[in-house]
Amino acid sequence: MQELGGTGVTSKYRNQLGILLGMAVAEANAMTHALALVRSEHPPASPVVLVEDAYTALVDRLSRASVKKHFDAYRDVPWDEPASRIDPEDPRWTLSPEDPLGSTEYYRGLTEPERARLGLATTSFQMKMGIAFESVLQRGLLELAGTLPNGSPEYRYAYHEVIEEGQHSLMFQEFVNRSGFDAPGMSPYMAWAARRVPPLGRKFPELFFLHVLGGEAPIDHVQRLELRRGDSVHPLKRRIMQIHVTEEARHVCFAERYLERHVPELSAFSMLELRVVAPFVVQQTARLMLSPPPAFFARTGLPRSAAREAFGGPAYRKLLSDGTRPIRELCVRLGIVTPAFVPVWRALGVWAPEGTEYALPS
Repeated sequence: MQELGGTGVTSKYRNQLGILLGMAVAEANAMTHALALVRSEHPPASPVVLVEDAYTALVDRLSRASVKKHFDAYRDVPWDEPASRIDPEDPRWTLSPEDPLGSTEYYRGLTEPERARLGLATTSFQMKMGIAFESVLQRGLLELAGTLPNGSPEYRYAYHEVIEEGQHSLMFQEFVNRSGFDAPGMSPYMAWAARRVPPLGRKFPELFFLHVLGGEAPIDHVQRLELRRGDSVHPLKRRIMQIHVTEEARHVCFAERYLERHVPELSAFSMLELRVVAPFVVQQTARLMLSPPPAFFARTGLPRSAAREAFGGPAYRKLLSDGTRPIRELCVRLGIVTPAFVPVWRALGVWAPEGTEYALPS
């Protein structure tokens, strides 16, 4: 395979990516600072125990489900069984034609062992990025929990989720260690930007949960597509995805219900902030989970032309749109998307396909 050195995808792609994320971070930082000033002049009421209602009853059910059905990274994954052995040239690592990289002419032109090796490297990268995302999520949930009053059912569930995400990270890292591929994590710039997300769990939890769903929804979509392939997927990867999809269903449910509960209570200023930054948050978080950093291309020797075709082509655009559909539709229902901001969502590639109609607030 052709070596890229350390350049990765084109500088134009990296610059566009940096500009978009920079805009989102700048908007979020500036408006969050202004919001903090407003909130400092109007301190919240004294904490009280949340009354029982449909929302708190649901959170309680999620907590009990976490006790009844949870997984351990080492007990529930058959790491040492013969069927779990990782052979880099096993054809079951081959990427599907729906995968952005698997759809490229370059990938189809590789030999079967080369396709399997590149597929394993892609899976390993996805696991490594999952660890980075889970870390951001865990720290943000702990920030949120620190603000909750005694008796809050959200406190208990937040800690259940933190524990489950810890098991996921152990599971992902064990796979990376056994894969034989030195999977890169976030790029330095993305790592810097990600460090600004956890404090939102304390300062602006509604914006924090937009980040959460922006990462969870696309990966859930990708893993469900993979699970439909059945036995054509390596059993070790399939077991990890089954565990992850099962527990992430609870996590996504909590994030969505939290937003449905609390977004209507926001001030006009806070709602405006969500409307401004939401498309950038969704697009950048989804891109982080779906497209590899430059180090991946360098370590796999993926040519620039193949990288452009894979992560700038129709298969990737479809994956980005389909993977962000749940959070897009949630934002529509909650009034976060208005007609004035639809062009931004569309320009960033996270709007619905042509012909899809949504009832938007004026």
